[in-house]
Amino acid sequence: MKPSVIISSAIVIVLSSCSSNNKVKQSIDSKIEKDKVALVLEKYIIANETKNLHLIEQVWAPKDDIVVIGTNTDECLIGWENIKAAIKRQFDSFEDTYISVRDQLISINESGNTAWFSEIINYNYIYNGKAVQYEGLRFTGVLEKKNDEWLIVQSHLSIPGSPY
Repeated sequence: MKPSVIISSAIVIVLSSCSSNNKVKQSIDSKIEKDKVALVLEKYIIANETKNLHLIEQVWAPKDDIVVIGTNTDECLIGWENIKAAIKRQFDSFEDTYISVRDQLISINESGNTAWFSEIINYNYIYNGKAVQYEGLRFTGVLEKKNDEWLIVQSHLSIPGSPY
């Protein structure tokens, strides 16, 4: 084989690999992806406020290994069916839910297929005829992007402890 053919082939291979790496990095616009994740989180809030199970199903990954860790000591739900059942029970128990969000932070990994978030929420609802209010709940989680769609795969809700 001629040296010029070998050198030309090597240059093509090197340029191809550089080009494909740049395409991956260039194709991820973190601002756009963060906005998409924020929209999923907003849909989740709206779904909870309106008891819209169909909308809940649009924001959660329907997988057996997704996780929700709640505020109760024993509240760890694994798998979409368990999470869905808990959400249905909540919808049956709560009335007039209102949720406000502040201090939202969203990050996207370099490859653009995983996001994580944290936010502070105030959660208000009526339970058994009585107003319930939680201020400053910490809500965190992870989303996964599949087929250009962001879906929640893990969340954790915690109540801040006493400052003392």
